[in-house]
Amino acid sequence: MKISDLISMCVKNLTRRKARTFLTIMGVVVGTCAIVVMISIGVGMDEAQKAMLSQMGDLTMIDVYNYNDSNKNKMDDKMLTQIQALEGVEVATPLYSPDNLSIKMVGGKKERYMIDWLDIVGVYPDAIEKLGYEIKEGTGFTENNKKISIILGEKSAYRFRDTKRKPGKDRVRPYPDEKGEIKDPFVNPMKDKLILVTQPMKENVKEKRYEVNVCGILKEDYSKGWQTSQGVFMNIYELKRIEAEYRKANGMQEKKDTNYREVKVKVKDIKYVEPVETFIKNQGFDTSSLESIRKPMQQQAKQQQMVLGSLGAISLFVAALGITNTMVMSIYERTREIGVMKVLGCYINDIRTVFLMEAGSIGFFGGIIGIIISYIISFCINYFGVNFMGGGMMGPMGGMGATGGMKLSIIPIWLVFFALLFATMIGLVSGFYPANRAVKISALEAIKHD
Repeated sequence: MKISDLISMCVKNLTRRKARTFLTIMGVVVGTCAIVVMISIGVGMDEAQKAMLSQMGDLTMIDVYNYNDSNKNKMDDKMLTQIQALEGVEVATPLYSPDNLSIKMVGGKKERYMIDWLDIVGVYPDAIEKLGYEIKEGTGFTENNKKISIILGEKSAYRFRDTKRKPGKDRVRPYPDEKGEIKDPFVNPMKDKLILVTQPMKENVKEKRYEVNVCGILKEDYSKGWQTSQGVFMNIYELKRIEAEYRKANGMQEKKDTNYREVKVKVKDIKYVEPVETFIKNQGFDTSSLESIRKPMQQQAKQQQMVLGSLGAISLFVAALGITNTMVMSIYERTREIGVMKVLGCYINDIRTVFLMEAGSIGFFGGIIGIIISYIISFCINYFGVNFMGGGMMGPMGGMGATGGMKLSIIPIWLVFFALLFATMIGLVSGFYPANRAVKISALEAIKHD
């Protein structure tokens, strides 16, 4: 038989008993909805946990600490090159603050405004963008042979004090005043001339001055570090040059190599955090990341998804019994028809295919309808869910879905394909026994059947 003939016969047989076919399909619809909705709630829980952790910090960031002086390995540029070469590492950079480097920043007319003590952090030139720091104004590091390039935290300019005013009235605070207004700082770092001044440790040593090129201003984000608020970032190579000149001028011993105390490592995806962190720990360094919190939460979410999915699967297996029952009843009703098909010379495989196609179609169409209804149910959960949970303050429209917040139910595309395939396979498996029973019927007995 042609495929078109098989499809035509399948459709004809399914529509012969419309009510029975409809009820059987509805069993599959209920089972599919149960699976999709239950698992979607589990996925929503997982995403909510990730969102909560992301507010605590970057999930792909690893902080490395090197305060164990007995460690045989050094956290130097060579070690960072090894870490950078690991699979999935986006960037590995030190957060370098030189010891014994006393430096201030002055600006304004006649250098009236001053930051008395500047805590500068040196990083690799390409690290700012790769670490995910958001630049509010300006750009990342740019090369300037005559000036020292720096990037400031959002509120760093408020650290300038007016040297001609009395203490207590010599600063502008980055907070609203009585009128609710935030005053501008004394210095505009992107426009005004700024000078770095090293403060010598000996009386006979002259201070050294470096003109500054403020490349950009970072957006304040304490989840990425205090430096985004009041810190100063500098190209680590320029910072080391200033340090070397400072140590030489003050008669201090030259630094041959640097054993960095703090390092930041950012990976491309969450899946790389664990192997990269394990490598770093094996080198004898301490690490800190959100992986230790995220992993148990993820395992818990997976367990919840399995439990919820299993509950939904029970409904679909009950539907499978309904499909089997429908197909067995169909065989009794069509025994004579099966005998005629055999007498006319139809292949046994064609007869089996007809019954399997009917059972598979019930599962397939039940799966499609179930998925459509699941999307409707998911929308309703997201729309009204927060009110049901006592979260009516989310807005006049009610649920998270209406306000663009985190959804309680999320149906990923893989779940759609899985549910449709599972429902279809349930139909085919349920029809296997009736199909085999149909092909075993004797042609003569079938013809005589009333």
